Amino acid sequence: MSEYFDTMVRVRYAETDNMGVVYYANYFIYFEIGRVEYMRNLGIVYRQMELEDDSFIAVVESKCRYRRPARYDDPLRIRTRVVSVRRRTITFDYEILHNETGELLAAGQTVHVVCDSSGRPKALPEKYRTILRVPGEEESSTPVES
Repeated sequence: MSEYFDTMVRVRYAETDNMGVVYYANYFIYFEIGRVEYMRNLGIVYRQMELEDDSFIAVVESKCRYRRPARYDDPLRIRTRVVSVRRRTITFDYEILHNETGELLAAGQTVHVVCDSSGRPKALPEKYRTILRVPGEEESSTPVES
């Protein structure tokens, strides 16, 4: 598995419910923030990937396990890593921690299919596979994706 990359955010009031607790769906936005910054850190800019290579990574599966609530103004550390890169799919893992206490607040995963601009699945260009490749992971010889 690749190493985690950390991104920092602070919970904004708009992300909370009436009790000051982060609304559950916002964790998926935090995952996206972490994923975009993880890729940017590796030299992959989503917008360039879309424009230059007609490659979009669509979320096809997502999950989140909530452990403790994050609250308004909490400093959060979003930890992101790639756990699998296949011909047409990429899988990311996430941890959301309270940055001051280190407490794990949530953990999740997203699976993405690489598509062209018309939404048809396509192979992830080799230049991205090389950058995202997980050490020790072998490319699947049998296609699992359609």
